[in-house]
Amino acid sequence: MKGLKGKVVVITGAAQGIGLAIARRFLEEETIVVAADVNAKALDTCEETLPNKSLLRPLILDITDYGEVSDAVDRVNTDLGRIDILVNNAGWDIPVQFVESTPDFWQKIIAINLYGPLNMQHRIVPLMLAAGGGRIINIASDAGRVGSSGESIYSACKGGMIAFTKTLARETARENIRVNCVCPGPTETALLEGFAGTGEFGQKVYEGLKRAIPVRRLGLPEDVAGVVTFLASEEAEFITGQTISVSGGLTMHG
Repeated sequence: MKGLKGKVVVITGAAQGIGLAIARRFLEEETIVVAADVNAKALDTCEETLPNKSLLRPLILDITDYGEVSDAVDRVNTDLGRIDILVNNAGWDIPVQFVESTPDFWQKIIAINLYGPLNMQHRIVPLMLAAGGGRIINIASDAGRVGSSGESIYSACKGGMIAFTKTLARETARENIRVNCVCPGPTETALLEGFAGTGEFGQKVYEGLKRAIPVRRLGLPEDVAGVVTFLASEEAEFITGQTISVSGGLTMHG
C-alpha cells in the first residue's frame, strides 16, 4: 500500500483476533506499530509471532480510562514524534437478550465499545490537526448497521460509532484527516467463539450466522486487515465518512 512505510499507527485491542491481524499487516508494510491492549500477557505472546519486531511498540492500555489514555497518547507522541494513523479495534460482548441484561452489563459494554474509541479520538485528533492530517479507522460491526440478536447494547454502541465516524469525517475533512468505519460480519475470533460457549441461545445465534453467509464461510481476521490498511494508505485519499462491510455478503446495501 502506498504511503504506509515509516508512518506511526496506534491499534487498540491489538493482542489477538482482528487487532493482531491488523498489526501484522501494518508491520508487513514497515509501519511503526503501537500495539495497545489491556491484556499484558496476550501482548507478550503476540509479540513473538509478529514480523519486523523492531517496528513494534507494545502498550498496555485500558481504553475506558480517559486519564490513562491521555498519558499513553502523550508518551507515544513524545517518543515517536507523531501519530499518523489510529485504528480503534478493541471491543467486547457476550450474547444476552436485552430483557435479561442488567445496567451493570450495559455500562461495561458501553465503556469498552463506545467510550473507549471516543477517548482515543478525543486525545489523538488534536495531534493530527496540529500535524496537518491523519487517518482514523473505527472498527464497528454489522450489528450496528442491521442489528443482531443477543447484542442489543453492543449494536447500539457500534451504531453510535458509525454515526460518530461520519460526523467526525465531516468536521475534519478540510484538515486532511480521513475517518472511515469498517464493519466486520461474523468473524473467527475469540468474541464469536464465546457465543457458542454461552449456552443454547448463544449456540443458536452462532450456528445461524454461519448458515446465513453467502460465501459459505465465516470471516477471517485477515479479511478485515486488508481493508483497514487500504483505508490508512494514500490510495484511499479521497475516501472519508464511509462504512464498509466485510461480511461475505451477509449484509448488502447500495
